[in-house]
Amino acid sequence: MSFEVYTDSRDEYRFRLKASNGEIILSSEGYKAKAGCMNGIESVKTNSALMERFETYEDRAGKHRFRLKAANQQVIGVGEAYESEAGVKDGIESVRRWAPEAEIVEL
Repeated sequence: MSFEVYTDSRDEYRFRLKASNGEIILSSEGYKAKAGCMNGIESVKTNSALMERFETYEDRAGKHRFRLKAANQQVIGVGEAYESEAGVKDGIESVRRWAPEAEIVEL
């Protein structure tokens, strides 16, 4: 499990939490500065320990998703789409279990 830090096509910094099988579990929004992106990762590591910081929802396509929010209710990361509620719960549990100790890899 690792956080990958990269720049997108708009030259914004982003991170994604990837499982050991290469599957993306959580993605961030864009950050103008690398320091903001790194702070976002630290926020995921801290807030993922608190179940009440996760919000589940159904997207327009009927897929199950989750958001991880900070104490100020700002979204830190968004989970991938899952076919079932059980899948989204497994995704949340993966973030809770692995994010606090995940290494950071800069691409």
